[in-house]
Amino acid sequence: MVTLDKIYHASHVLKEIIRPTELIKAPKICPDCNLYIKTENLQVTGSFKVRGAYYKISQLSDEEKKKGVIACSAGNHAQGVALAAAKNGIKAKICIPDGAPISKVEATKSYGAEVCLVKGVYDDAYEKAVSLVEETGATFIHPFDDEMVIAGQGSIGLEIIEQLPKVDAVIVPIGGGGLISGVGFALKSLDPDIKIYGVQAEGAASMVKSIKDDEIETLEDVHTIADGIAVKTPGVNTFEICRKYVDDIVTVSDDEISTAILELIEREKMIAEGAGATSVAAAMFNKLPIKGKNVVCLVSGGNIDVTILSRVINRGLQKAGRLAELVVELTDKPGQLLGVSEIISSYGANVVSLEHNRSDERLDINDCVLRISIETRNQEHLDEIKDALVNGGFKIT
Repeated sequence: MVTLDKIYHASHVLKEIIRPTELIKAPKICPDCNLYIKTENLQVTGSFKVRGAYYKISQLSDEEKKKGVIACSAGNHAQGVALAAAKNGIKAKICIPDGAPISKVEATKSYGAEVCLVKGVYDDAYEKAVSLVEETGATFIHPFDDEMVIAGQGSIGLEIIEQLPKVDAVIVPIGGGGLISGVGFALKSLDPDIKIYGVQAEGAASMVKSIKDDEIETLEDVHTIADGIAVKTPGVNTFEICRKYVDDIVTVSDDEISTAILELIEREKMIAEGAGATSVAAAMFNKLPIKGKNVVCLVSGGNIDVTILSRVINRGLQKAGRLAELVVELTDKPGQLLGVSEIISSYGANVVSLEHNRSDERLDINDCVLRISIETRNQEHLDEIKDALVNGGFKIT
């Protein structure tokens, strides 16, 4: 079982490898509460996962270390295991879903681990890892459903309460549940009044469904930009701990996650991956009763693939009403484009791109379509421009 003594021991062992991450006040992200960010995205390997992986591996016997370790991961646990194995001088083989960000795969290899790409999602990589353990006799390092791993993640809870003794609530991303199990157990053991809130992506809400049905549920599939928490089935241990120590679990959409990533970049100059930003999204979009409270959002990782970062930023801009494509039907005669441009210009918006189309078969013979992408300040500004165009006699479709 996970105990507070194990979490304290893990915290002591981890001093030689991890960095105690800062707690940064971020009042602009959620003005209704006193919001702080626990910056595990700035941790060694760019994620909290190294805590649990290193503690687990450090406690293996000499005989177990000789046989090496095997793990499965969407990327962050892989890096934690790879680094921990290297520090302990043992071999590591990591099964990673083939859709994981390339940056995470390459980072895992850079620590000296052997990578086995598996078609599918985390659960498929898990099945492959289990079969390799049976073949080789290596020790399996579970990414979340292991008491040593959970204890290692719990060291974050000890840091939070030391950095902010009067914390009222902590919001934690949930995939399989190892992080929130460790953090929740540590904090509730020290102060039962602290609220522990979990957050999952809408497209991977396995723990939400399991807690609601009061039994472990397996999703048919998962689909979210938050690849680090795209888990079909919660752990047995983590399910029980969450049921006992977590006060509520909510979900956020991919659009809300993207907006949170963008907010962290602009407000705090901080990069978070999709999974890490879910906690901030829950606070930003009023998913939880945190008004007036001292709240910590645990940003669990920052290993976002740069190839998708621009798409995530655009998604966040669209969600915030700061980037939009307007489709305007026009009568094909001189002066129509000028009229649209003058209205947009008068409201201080910026035109990014424009496409003029006369060939759409659905249009009347004398009509055309104008597709225009614009940058605006916010959703209210965008709505003002739409209203002005309609009042100017233009049809927005």
